[in-house]
Amino acid sequence: MRPLDSVTSKQRVAYGLAFFVLFVALWSWATFGGHVSKTFLANPLTMVQEGYDLLAKQGFLFDIGMTIWRVVGGFALAAIIAVPLGVLMGAYKPVEAFLEPFVSFARYLPASAFIPLLILWAGIGELQKLLVIFIGSVFQVILMVAVTVGATRRDLVEAAYTLGASDRGIIRRVLLPSSAPEIAEILRLVLGWAWTYVIVAELIGSSSGIGHMITDSQALLNTGQIIFGIIVIGLIGLLSDFMFKAFNAWLFPWRLA
Repeated sequence: MRPLDSVTSKQRVAYGLAFFVLFVALWSWATFGGHVSKTFLANPLTMVQEGYDLLAKQGFLFDIGMTIWRVVGGFALAAIIAVPLGVLMGAYKPVEAFLEPFVSFARYLPASAFIPLLILWAGIGELQKLLVIFIGSVFQVILMVAVTVGATRRDLVEAAYTLGASDRGIIRRVLLPSSAPEIAEILRLVLGWAWTYVIVAELIGSSSGIGHMITDSQALLNTGQIIFGIIVIGLIGLLSDFMFKAFNAWLFPWRLA
């Protein structure tokens, strides 16, 4: 290995799989070897058995579907509001000066801290869970989009003005096309964060979802089901990340040129 040397796609896949193989091997050694009590950590076979039981007998697919719906709903709501605000902040400095102090303050507030208030305001239904994801995502997206739009090359803007573009045309024909690939990448990254917020939202006052299953399993000391739920979250998040990345590559092919 040499610093910054690239690897082939086959090598990248091989290295990634090697890590998971090593991880499962260490997990098996710790559990099957008796180094860790099964009360605190189920072995891989028990985890697979518990996962099959969840899927085949306990309707876990419905819980997975509910969690996916909450992530997509809350994240979509955040993106619909955050992207336009971020573009306005990046394009117009007075708007940035007006909104940035509050957005910078709000993005440090943990979404989980709002759960008691959201339960009071919205109850324990779906709206409360969507709002947790919304609060956890919206301020991050606003600020990151604003920074991306504000970093647009000045020579492109000046050239567009020289050719007679209006202020609205600058946004539509220069700022948005220049920033769109990075904005899509920002949404991909924040979608990963949304998965952490939905589990927190489902741990309290929920009757469905992966987080609800994990809470029930904790009460029964069923670490196999807990680990299976965590792995399902990781797999769905990884799949959504790959899909988002492939969609971005298809939508903005010049970014990879």
